[in-house]
Amino acid sequence: LIIGTYDEKGNADAMNAAWGGIHDTNQIGICLSAGHRTTKNIFVKKEFTVSMADAPHTVEADYVGLVSADQDPEKMKKSGLTPVKCETIDAPYFEEFPMTLECRMVSYDDASGYLVADIVNVTADERILGEDGKIDTAKLDPILVDTVNAAYYRFGEKAGNAFRDGLKLKG
Repeated sequence: LIIGTYDEKGNADAMNAAWGGIHDTNQIGICLSAGHRTTKNIFVKKEFTVSMADAPHTVEADYVGLVSADQDPEKMKKSGLTPVKCETIDAPYFEEFPMTLECRMVSYDDASGYLVADIVNVTADERILGEDGKIDTAKLDPILVDTVNAAYYRFGEKAGNAFRDGLKLKG
């Protein structure tokens, strides 16, 4: 997950967050250390984006997770990512990533580092839409992180039908 924020001066920042997912119907939950510049930016602005890192941009996605803007003010320039201001919230999305959630912070738990945010808008580049107008996972080509083996993987093939296959076992 690529988290996009602006700092108090309007400078774009991005970080790679490995631990996150849907928290509730219209909410996302992400584990973020309070010490990250990106997290500090969220505390100030209360708004941020979450883009799905994709296989063609694995290097860029990994880079923004390895380098802190606190240590390298040229981080975003070196990343090659192009920040674009969202129309809905005060945060950047990155042109290279084809799907973005625009989020507004709801809560942050200091003890666990767990941040909850409302998803206020979802954007998807037309290049990842299927003929039905829905996001096509194969076209999105998202990457997943395997933290045990320190590796990124492409999302695999379809294994079943959500909310349907289990009905076969229902009495």
